[in-house]
Amino acid sequence: MPNKLILQLETATTSCSVALAEDGNVITLKEVNERNIHASHLTLFIDEVMQAAGKKYRDLDAIAVSMGPGSYTGLRIGVSTAKGLCFALDKPLIAINTLAAMAEGLLGKTSLSPSMLLCPMIDARRMEVYTALFDVNLNEVEKTQAKILDEHSFDQYIGTYDLVFFGDGAEKCKKLYEKRPNVTFLDFQNSAIHLSKLALAKLEARQIEDVAYFEPFYLKDFMVIKPNS
Repeated sequence: MPNKLILQLETATTSCSVALAEDGNVITLKEVNERNIHASHLTLFIDEVMQAAGKKYRDLDAIAVSMGPGSYTGLRIGVSTAKGLCFALDKPLIAINTLAAMAEGLLGKTSLSPSMLLCPMIDARRMEVYTALFDVNLNEVEKTQAKILDEHSFDQYIGTYDLVFFGDGAEKCKKLYEKRPNVTFLDFQNSAIHLSKLALAKLEARQIEDVAYFEPFYLKDFMVIKPNS
């Protein structure tokens, strides 16, 4: 069976990340973690990744994109770029939940126990985060949601599970939970690398998106706050 070559884009947070994976193994990567650079850097990174791997765009089997939740602007740029490539190249589009990709990315970076729950967090406004809960088999324990954090947000799990908080929203949770039992905070940066396993599985299962109608998973409507007149 021919190798599956997938171009992977991650723009849901401050990370602008592009990876090229062959059969789920990343062969080239270009990324930088910096706010508001997706529009100017993403297409350049894509070209650099393809050239570094010595691959042509026609060699691709699919384009995978981190679909959200996350930054409205980042998601819009990442998804529109992915859709443009799919239209131009006549390639399938694969969409990966950003929080699931984060959990998948952490699985290979820490020792795991059956009692562990992974809690990726993406910063939203004020004390709000986009989050979900996954067990060590990547099954959803709590579905993706926008959660306003307080000291009781995870009461039903503390004491029963080992909770691991990570992602750029976890800092908000730290002052509420760092002294609670069985709670760990880990450094983490979103990367297109984390899409590899999930994207390959979706491609092999033909779980692809309708390019014409696909939209990012914003989770919440974009809000513009107008000053009082």
